[in-house]
Amino acid sequence: MAYEADDLRSALNQDARATAQPPSSDGVAAPDFLDFSLLPPDVVTAAGSEQWIVRGQNFVLIYTQPVAGDTIWDATLKTEQVVLLVDASAGVRASDGDEQYEASDLTMIVVPPGRSEVVSTGTGPIVQLIETSETEWAQKASNSAHYAERHPHVALLEPWPEPVGGYRWRVYRMADVPVEPARFGRLFRTRSFMVNFFDPQQGPRDIHKMSPHFHQDFEQCSLVVQGDYIHHIQTPWGADLEQWRAPDHARVGSPSVTIIPPPTVHTSQSIGRGTNYLIDIFSGPRADFSTQPGWVLNADEYPSPHMEG
Repeated sequence: MAYEADDLRSALNQDARATAQPPSSDGVAAPDFLDFSLLPPDVVTAAGSEQWIVRGQNFVLIYTQPVAGDTIWDATLKTEQVVLLVDASAGVRASDGDEQYEASDLTMIVVPPGRSEVVSTGTGPIVQLIETSETEWAQKASNSAHYAERHPHVALLEPWPEPVGGYRWRVYRMADVPVEPARFGRLFRTRSFMVNFFDPQQGPRDIHKMSPHFHQDFEQCSLVVQGDYIHHIQTPWGADLEQWRAPDHARVGSPSVTIIPPPTVHTSQSIGRGTNYLIDIFSGPRADFSTQPGWVLNADEYPSPHMEG
């Protein structure tokens, strides 16, 4: 499905997009609309921090609205974890028992495998991304029943090569990344995740410049941090009418997570009159974005198994 000429994604592999067709509509999962502004938290800590735990096929997302000074995480993982600070009032003090790290404002932190502790030093929201191979956490997700059986159109996670120099704490501050109109957002990747920090937008999206498209074999997780959106999602219609699904035009507030399954045609429309801000999350990393020169800002640290421009 073609993008408009002024959309940076029109630079993605032209031949592949021209020939790509949505696969069979059989077994296409329904989208998940998880509006934390409406849903009760799954966990309330002793100090009063609130946490929502949800999942996709390959990832678990923990959204925490913290109380300053609260320990929101103290656990051991076999795999890397990503921690996102998604608001100017967010801050953490994190440690692994040997070293301590601090970060604040809009930041992405990669936590190496092993035991780690995260303490909130602010009141802004904190988001954690964990692989579903960490089964203890996958089972805690409020929507885990939706994944009781594997979604057949979603490719299972195959982690990309290990980071250059081995596993270690890595901190990426959005304040260090200047705005670049020729780049599609602010993209970072790990072995198992790709995160795109878009620039906040003011006011509603131009309804004459939507961008409906589909993905062949990976989910898109859209995290709305601020404002209001409508997610427009159309499931392909196949030969079996009983499997047809009416289009979704779901309005969500903030914070919220929408998990968009392949190969649904989708686009997101910001509708808030003030600031609208979302972050896109993928697991594993996207090969098409990775081949675009300069798009992935930490590509020198996390190698791609694909040719890069």
